[in-house]
Amino acid sequence: MLDSPIAMFKHLISLMVFLAQAAGISIVSPQPGNVLRGQVEIVGNMDVPNFSSAELAFSYASNPADRFAWFVIQTFSQPIKEPVIAVWDTTSLTDGDYTLHLRVFLQDGSSQDVVVSDLKIRNDAPLAVESPTATLLSNISTPLPTATFPPEPTRQIFPSPTPLPANPVSVTSPSIYSNFARGALITLVLFAFFSLILRLRKN
Repeated sequence: MLDSPIAMFKHLISLMVFLAQAAGISIVSPQPGNVLRGQVEIVGNMDVPNFSSAELAFSYASNPADRFAWFVIQTFSQPIKEPVIAVWDTTSLTDGDYTLHLRVFLQDGSSQDVVVSDLKIRNDAPLAVESPTATLLSNISTPLPTATFPPEPTRQIFPSPTPLPANPVSVTSPSIYSNFARGALITLVLFAFFSLILRLRKN
């Protein structure tokens, strides 16, 4: 059965500390360039022969050479045999670049030092959170189908009606009145003519 990632990480840390013990004092984590925030575990080794005492401190990266500019994180009267030798509370520090320093004093009066530079404390900077929507979209390998719509119906344009030409044989009201008056006049003339003829015959 495979170990979980956390268990594998612990085994890796233990191996690194074991190798560090063989080589002397060391700081395995954090490493130069790491971004730190909150409570930071300092993983390393100070368990060396002739141990007398030790001191873990930090300074601003801009002035690591000045011994008076170092701030003590923790002092040790006995060597720490665990991988995590201290916990560094960075919440009270201003965001910036820092240097970490472990010094071990030996019984003969000498000392050994380990310095880790370019540590970036970023407590006030927001965490980079990947958007769930962007992750979901990036996991989609097949393109989404394109929506299709039915074609719009073709509009039929009818020509506007044109007026018909005038009917030459159409009968208008003035022509009716004119023809009626003409007929009445002819009838009256014929009636007068026949009346005159009848009257002449009687005489």
